[in-house]
Amino acid sequence: MHVTLTTWLITIAVIIGLFVFDFYAHVRKPHAPTLRESGFWSAVFIGIAIAFGLIVFAIWGPTYGGEYFAGYITEKALSVDNLFVFVILMATFAVPREYQQKVLTIGIVLALVMRGAFIAVGAAAINAYSWVFYLFGAFLIFTAVKLIRDHGEEHEKPSENRVVKLARRFLPVHDEYDADRLVTRVDGKKMVTPMLLALIAIGFTDILFALDSIPAIYGLTREPYLVFTANAFALMGLRQLFFLIGGLLERLVYLSYGLSVILAFIGVKLVLHALHENTLGFVNGGEHVAVPEISTAMSLIVIVGVLAVTTVASLLATRGDTPGAEWIEKDDVSR
Repeated sequence: MHVTLTTWLITIAVIIGLFVFDFYAHVRKPHAPTLRESGFWSAVFIGIAIAFGLIVFAIWGPTYGGEYFAGYITEKALSVDNLFVFVILMATFAVPREYQQKVLTIGIVLALVMRGAFIAVGAAAINAYSWVFYLFGAFLIFTAVKLIRDHGEEHEKPSENRVVKLARRFLPVHDEYDADRLVTRVDGKKMVTPMLLALIAIGFTDILFALDSIPAIYGLTREPYLVFTANAFALMGLRQLFFLIGGLLERLVYLSYGLSVILAFIGVKLVLHALHENTLGFVNGGEHVAVPEISTAMSLIVIVGVLAVTTVASLLATRGDTPGAEWIEKDDVSR
């Protein structure tokens, strides 16, 4: 796949432009978004991601188009799982609902920047050492096992996070919010607000999320351009998704199982690919191992199929449950 510098620059400019538009159109003025607003813009950003995939399909062919869609769907699914942590974050730091959009937007931008760095490092490592696929595959299989083992356990509370504790130790923290400001002044002394602590916690968890997502998508495509754009478009609608399905997250009881299956599947795919391109002397004498490789089409079928089964099974298992009242908002038209 040949991607020119001009294409990279145009793509990055468009992505930045979309984030800037989203901030000035919806985030700059603090408000609690309605379900209609969240649903509409979530659909818009998903539509943009699909349109970009069709462009990839038309310019570079069905193979790369399929790799993009497989990567995008996987990153989107992983981002839904990340929303559980964001819900805990907002509750732990008691972020007022009208200011949650700003916290999420800044956190998402930080996540994209950090993932860009991870993508660059991953691409360099893959190009230099083919055995990196062994490490990526083993890590994803380990993560899959850990997801199943930890299913049902509570996530670590952000207030107990070491990074947040370190921030509390060295920064003068005020216990109350001052609108959506990160820094306030109390009795003439500058102090940071809980808003800044929430952003620090989100930034730290974004790093942990990248440790899973970047190896996973490199198991579906080796093209840094597709890895970056799939991550960018998956993150782009995450804020709207937070407000749209926040109350339904508790009903996705089997999501962790589905994600563990997907991560394990991609992990096995990476190990098979590593064996196919083996250069390690202690494995088959440094020669390639004749093993079957999993196609992009098969990857896409497995990912979509597992997500569909786990989602439907979750909704059926919790069909008598109702979302938390704090997530249910009436639309402006119905008031």
